[in-house]
Amino acid sequence: MVSDKANFSRRTFLLSSAPAVALGLEALALPRQSRAQNSDSKSPSASPKISSSEYWAKRGDVSLYMFRKRIGSPQAAQEKLPVLFLAHGSSVSSRPSFDLSVPGHGEYSLMDVFAGYGFDVWTMDFEGYGRSSQTKGNSDIAAGVLDLEAAAEVVAHETGQQYFHLYGESSGALRAGAFAMAQPERVRRLVLLSFTWTGQGSPTLAKRAEGIDFYRTHNRRPRDREMIRSIFTRDHPGTSDPAVAEAMADAELPLGDSVPTGSYLDMTTKLPLVDPTKVQSPVLIARGEFDGIATEDVC
Repeated sequence: MVSDKANFSRRTFLLSSAPAVALGLEALALPRQSRAQNSDSKSPSASPKISSSEYWAKRGDVSLYMFRKRIGSPQAAQEKLPVLFLAHGSSVSSRPSFDLSVPGHGEYSLMDVFAGYGFDVWTMDFEGYGRSSQTKGNSDIAAGVLDLEAAAEVVAHETGQQYFHLYGESSGALRAGAFAMAQPERVRRLVLLSFTWTGQGSPTLAKRAEGIDFYRTHNRRPRDREMIRSIFTRDHPGTSDPAVAEAMADAELPLGDSVPTGSYLDMTTKLPLVDPTKVQSPVLIARGEFDGIATEDVC
């Protein structure tokens, strides 16, 4: 039974689900020292400093932008923190998705939240998104798996850890699931937000399928401010703060006014892309109440 007081859109759900996700990951690997440090920091003045770093992964000629946040400097760290890797969706790159600042409207940086919980948090822009290379490719799900493989090498080199927790949203969940199939030894826990398995019963995908011919003949599609706003309103208007959509557009649009078509084409012509029988790690699947893509039929 769902209370009327808990009406969440898919975007709002991402932040609201963070404590539950962290609890599940924490049970496996979060060091005692990090838990104690976090719980003792009751006030902003006592909060440990979150550091950030930028990196680049290479996949052939493709340069992939990576971003990292954690408590304390990685170089000065005395212990390894559990690694959490965040995979973005089809229309917005990594930092506007996971490290967004909306002054006066609450906390919208998932990276800061999980760094505060004691995780070493990483994300990246897939090929064709954000600061990563734009190529003639369309950055489909298969390419995303290769991107994650390249990023995993950087994470291993910088942290000394060969595996990590992997969190993907929307098409990022498809990439994360497919990566967990391809490299099960890398994934310790898998979290899939707004995950689309078969696509059946999805009104949003049915509408999106009208553009299949365009996706097949173009490697990029337009993505303007109005499209970013629609992410927050298309499923159930009134379940998201409009200021968040504007802040996300402000952060994303300087990086470009188009994005790759590959995930849209895959989600309308190739589902399912993840075989649950080939995913070996524990999995948490979650969706917002009014999610028009990851409907209950689809999941």
